[in-house]
Amino acid sequence: MTEPIAAPTDPATFLADMGLFRGAAQHENFCRMARTLPSSELAPSARPYQWPIGEPLELPDHHEFGGRPRSSEDFFRETDTAALLVLHAGRIRHERYALTGGQAVQWISMSVAKSFISALVGIAVAEGHIRGIEEPISAYVPVERGSAYDGVSIKHVLQMSSGARWNEDYSDPASDVARLNAASAGYGTYDELVATMTRAAEPGRVCRYSSADTQALGSLLVHATGRSITEYMREKLCEPLGSTSPGYWLLDGAGREAAFGGLNLTARDFAKLGELYRNDGRWQGEQIVPQAWVRDSVRADAAHLAPGRPIVGTHPIDFGYGYQWWLPASTRGEFCAIGVYNQFVYVDPTAEVVIVKLSANRAYGTIADESVNREIETMAFFRAIVAAVHR
Repeated sequence: MTEPIAAPTDPATFLADMGLFRGAAQHENFCRMARTLPSSELAPSARPYQWPIGEPLELPDHHEFGGRPRSSEDFFRETDTAALLVLHAGRIRHERYALTGGQAVQWISMSVAKSFISALVGIAVAEGHIRGIEEPISAYVPVERGSAYDGVSIKHVLQMSSGARWNEDYSDPASDVARLNAASAGYGTYDELVATMTRAAEPGRVCRYSSADTQALGSLLVHATGRSITEYMREKLCEPLGSTSPGYWLLDGAGREAAFGGLNLTARDFAKLGELYRNDGRWQGEQIVPQAWVRDSVRADAAHLAPGRPIVGTHPIDFGYGYQWWLPASTRGEFCAIGVYNQFVYVDPTAEVVIVKLSANRAYGTIADESVNREIETMAFFRAIVAAVHR
């Protein structure tokens, strides 16, 4: 287990006081999670990479959504945006911070962390720590016989198609995601949750978004490599990508990283994963993640993974799914890492654009509806930015 950095606040008290998914402002919390909760440090690279600066980009004043123009400035403000970073061809074209955001501020990833975990699994496969993704995850991860992950292929877990029963309703205090959050507060452990999940469907038939699937992948990394996620990511991603600032993983009471959503990085360092994947896993001439893994990660290779088929909570969503990457419904080849409260790493390889948006949208999850979650609208906002880049 990873040795945690001492936290000044009781995790259960802090998480309860946050009032998540109840309309409370969160920007004062999301910038300090790693200083408040048990965490482990990802030291910056010995060879930090500073983004070159390109020609300043003036953002469009509106984007089209729902059949009418929407003010981009209103959208920025209403979704409590703390950081907006736009890269074109590897150069910063636009960078803006608000609220408690800042160039040196480590912001909580939420589920953007899932795409980092996917990259690490791909590296572990290439290095031989994992024999292949058709292998059952239970060949590496201790689980109870007959439980959700017993005998299920790693590939199905990567594609959120494990068949595990899961309720990702963030507004329901009795949901499975609430059980996962309880482990974050010190009530049980992530490994105990993974080991005892209940199966609800045949694996490989339904894409049901489940943070437990990613936590199982985190446990896979630890058992397959013999190292903590923090140690492995520090060597395999942070160092070669030239991380310029410290990063942090939130931990449960046993010292296990919150693989499903506990990564804290600056906007500039989040962008490095997007740029890495834009370039098929190559960075500064070095293949960091295998090209084939990147390409397989950002395509839906089965009907149940196509846009409109994946289920979040109780509703299908207008995105497809790959290996822990979301695939917008379009022909542009876009893909993105997405976290609750509007965290995004968006990639349009054709346009050579990467966009990071870190936010604290206080309305998020108060009801299960696009009118408050605004994830589909964010795609329209990003596409307007891409169009501005190429004007």
